[in-house]
Amino acid sequence: MNVNSNHSVSGRPILIVPYMWIGDFVRCHSVVSLLRQRFAARPVDMLATTLCAPLADYMPGLRQAIIADLPRNRLGLARQSALARRLKREGYGTVLVMPRTWKSALAPFFAGIPERTGFVGEARFGLLNDLRFGERALPRMVDRCAALALPAGAKLPAAWPLPELKVPAAEVDSWRKRRGLAGDGRPVVTLAPGAVGPSKRWPKDSYAALARRLLADGFAVWVLGGPEEKALAAEIVSDSQARDLTGHDLRDAILALACAAAAVSNDSGLLHVAAALGTPSIGIFGPTSPWHWAPLNSLAATIETTAELPCRPCHKPVCRLVHHRCMHDIAPEAVLAATRRAIAAVEPAKDPGRTV
Repeated sequence: MNVNSNHSVSGRPILIVPYMWIGDFVRCHSVVSLLRQRFAARPVDMLATTLCAPLADYMPGLRQAIIADLPRNRLGLARQSALARRLKREGYGTVLVMPRTWKSALAPFFAGIPERTGFVGEARFGLLNDLRFGERALPRMVDRCAALALPAGAKLPAAWPLPELKVPAAEVDSWRKRRGLAGDGRPVVTLAPGAVGPSKRWPKDSYAALARRLLADGFAVWVLGGPEEKALAAEIVSDSQARDLTGHDLRDAILALACAAAAVSNDSGLLHVAAALGTPSIGIFGPTSPWHWAPLNSLAATIETTAELPCRPCHKPVCRLVHHRCMHDIAPEAVLAATRRAIAAVEPAKDPGRTV
C-alpha cells in the first residue's frame, strides 16, 4: 500500500476482503495484526459471511466484521450495490482484496474507496488501483494474503504474526451451562471429522474407534462440525457417551475448542480455529501438504501416513486412484498416542482456573 504518500486516506479505516473459507478467514488475522503494527491509528475491519462472522468477535485488533452474504455463483448486482453503500458509510480509505475474482472487487469500487489493493487476478484493471503482480510465485496462502499489507515490492519477512483468537473464560463457562456441558472433571477432546472434499477426511470408522478409546481413557469427547457433518457425527458417536455438537453456528465450535484439552482434526477450517485458540491440535493430513496448508500456528502433532505413496500430495478433493491410502493407512492408535502426548505436555503448566 502506498498509504504514506496519500494524505486522503491517512487515519481512515482499512477493510480486508478475505477468502470466506473458515481456515482462510483465520489466516487473515495475521493480516490484521500486520496492519495494526504498521498503522496503529487506523481501525481495521473485515468483510465476513454469516458463517465466518463469529470468528471476528475473538480477533484482537479487529474493530468489526461487515457481514455480506454475496452469492457465489452469480453477480448479485443488487447485493453488491447495497454492500457498496454500507462500505461508503464506513469511510474506508484502503481495502485489501484477497480473492482474485472480478466480482470481489466490485463493491469496494462502487463504494469509491480511494486505495484498492489486490493481485491482478481476473483482469481487474480499473476496479483496483494498487495492482500487484507475482502472486503465483508466493508459495503459501498466508504469504499471498499478508503480502498485500506490505508496500508494493517489499521483501517478505522471515515470519508473519501468528493468527490469534481470544475467548473470555466467562463466555466459555456460560456456554457450557447453556449446552448442558458443565465440567465433570474429565478433560475434553474434540474431534472435527469434516473437510472440504472426501479425500481430506480420515475414515469415520477410524474416528469412531478413536472416540471409544478416548472415552475409555476417561476423556469427554465432543464431535464438531457444520450441519453437513450431522450424519457423520451420529455414526461416530453411535451409542457412546460422546456428544454431537455439530450444527449451523460456528460459535459453538469456537467455544468448544476454547475449553478443550486437545483437538483432533482433518485439514479443515476447525484445525485453524483450534490452533489460533492455542488448543493443542493434532492435524491429520492425507492428500494435502502440511507445509502449504497447515495453520501458521504450531501444531501439537502432524499425522501423516508413513507409507511411501508417490501420489501424495495430490491436493485433489477426491482420490483419483480410489484406494485413499493416504488416509486409510493412518491407524487410530497413532492418533490416540499423539493426543495423549499433547495433553501430557501441557498438563503440568495448565492454568487451574481454566474450564475443561
